[in-house]
Amino acid sequence: MIASAILKLRHYCAYQERCHSEVKSKCFELGLRGEEVDEAIAALISDNFLNEERFAKAFAGGKFRLKQWGRKKIQMELKQRQVSAYCIKKGMEEIDAEDYDKTLYTLAEKKYASLKGEQYLKRKYKTMQYLLQKGYEPEFIQDVIEQIAKGGD
Repeated sequence: MIASAILKLRHYCAYQERCHSEVKSKCFELGLRGEEVDEAIAALISDNFLNEERFAKAFAGGKFRLKQWGRKKIQMELKQRQVSAYCIKKGMEEIDAEDYDKTLYTLAEKKYASLKGEQYLKRKYKTMQYLLQKGYEPEFIQDVIEQIAKGGD
């Protein structure tokens, strides 16, 4: 029973990076309980199918590049998946500061431009709300919107 479950879990982990909580839920789906779950997870870690630091790096890098999420949203998602603080820190190192600033500026510019018919303050407010929802830090957003507002209009 446990051998076939581990085989299925290997395929599950080989398909894409997984965090421990995802693998634990999959174990329950496969009918494993108690010590069997710990045993299966230990086997996956020792065979290097499961590595939380690698997961955090892939997750942070991917969400930033593909969905253009900000640091705060990525950190919250990783915390929700019960990833350790150390791994979250390692994952955040995957985000290049220069790329982060460029992405924030580009997103802000696009959103601000899309609100051309709106009043000045409403335009700034909606742009800020959009970027906060994406997970960017308020202090960075404020500076970027000020730059765009001065350059635009």
